[in-house]
Amino acid sequence: MNSKRVVLGIDPGSNVMGYGIIQTEGKQSGIVAMGTISPGKITDHYAKLKYIFDRVLHVIDEYKPTEVALEAPFFGKNVQSMLKLGRAQGIAMAAAMYHNLPIFEYAPLKVKQSITGMGQASKEQVAYFLNKIYGIEIPHLLDATDAVAVAYCHILQSSRPALTKEFRNWEDFIRKNPDKVIAPNPRKSTQNKKAPDK
Repeated sequence: MNSKRVVLGIDPGSNVMGYGIIQTEGKQSGIVAMGTISPGKITDHYAKLKYIFDRVLHVIDEYKPTEVALEAPFFGKNVQSMLKLGRAQGIAMAAAMYHNLPIFEYAPLKVKQSITGMGQASKEQVAYFLNKIYGIEIPHLLDATDAVAVAYCHILQSSRPALTKEFRNWEDFIRKNPDKVIAPNPRKSTQNKKAPDK
């Protein structure tokens, strides 16, 4: 795998969609770009989706990401809002798939926890921590910093080595790793025994 990675993070939304690009090479990383995609005065929902699709394609063409990370929609009480959010996320995914880019999804709680250590952190707290990490100027619309947070979360998660095996308990570990178990030396145990009192 090439050591250079360009991650496009997306914070989905039908009214405002945030995007953030982080480039990593070795142990160095930096924010290449961040911003928002907003259909503005477009009122027709399908026209909004087409606008978002075109703009995400433009971002991909301009910054050439190697992978895309999206925040997964959270479950809210307003069904209509959830539907619109899910469609916006699907449109962003379609743009990524159009360019054959690998896609990764992260729950909002996971993203916030990765950045701040708190799953219930506010947008302002996420932006504050990213400011400390990268020294970025906090934008007016925090959807952009939320998108950077998704990209950063993906970099953290994908950089951690995956466990090749899972174990339920010590007995399970021993059964799956017999070569790592050292059998007791019978001579040693005999030498350590005290002679019986006569």
